[in-house]
Amino acid sequence: MAWDPDVYMKFASERTRPAMELLACVPLSAPARAIDLGCGPGNSTALLAARWPDARIEGLESSLEMLARARTSGLRAHWIEGDVESWSPASHYDIIFSNATLHWIADHRALLPRLMSYVADGGALAFQVPRNFDAPSHVLMREVANAGPWSAKLAHARQVNVLSPDAYYDILSPLARALDIWETTYLHVLEGDDPVLAWVSGTGLRPFVQPLDPDEREAFIAQYRAHLREAYPRRPDGKTLLPFQRLFVMAQR
Repeated sequence: MAWDPDVYMKFASERTRPAMELLACVPLSAPARAIDLGCGPGNSTALLAARWPDARIEGLESSLEMLARARTSGLRAHWIEGDVESWSPASHYDIIFSNATLHWIADHRALLPRLMSYVADGGALAFQVPRNFDAPSHVLMREVANAGPWSAKLAHARQVNVLSPDAYYDILSPLARALDIWETTYLHVLEGDDPVLAWVSGTGLRPFVQPLDPDEREAFIAQYRAHLREAYPRRPDGKTLLPFQRLFVMAQR
């Protein structure tokens, strides 16, 4: 699936802030080796490089468009083309970090123990994922997909995979010496026309519109936009509010 770095980074500060808050809770002072899984255009990788200037920093990304942007960032990082599902490193990492990527990957009960097996003793697996898939932005997206003439094409649109906090505790507690799990709901104050549509266009909407022909895509977006305007009305000050829940996990091996 193709990704557009420019669309994604339109909300760069909002997308990077959770990575900053996750990183602040990683209790390692001088890791030798760290990797950012699903590094995108490198915005979260830059945080790793800034915090640990002496570490070897790597970024793994499956999107060629995102990886191309990361490689032009000037970061002192080693960029790797690949996907998390098939990633199998030959040696351990002190930090395995992932910002808003793992929700695209199925079966976290198998995935997370595998990732923990790549963490060095005393190291950490730290990730955050959106947990807002019952919000109007996503419910309406699925409703438009299921109700339109494109429903057959979108029957297998890429699904997200996020468990409950207690499920992550059950998976990781036997593998971790320290485990920190929390949730945050951000209230994003957005500006401009149809800002919620602009937000999801960089992430969750892409699996729904990419399989469609241009005319279908235009019709899908028109229907979805109309629903979003009702669900997220512009306020008297011209701003639009987008509540956004995220789940954070820091597991130290």
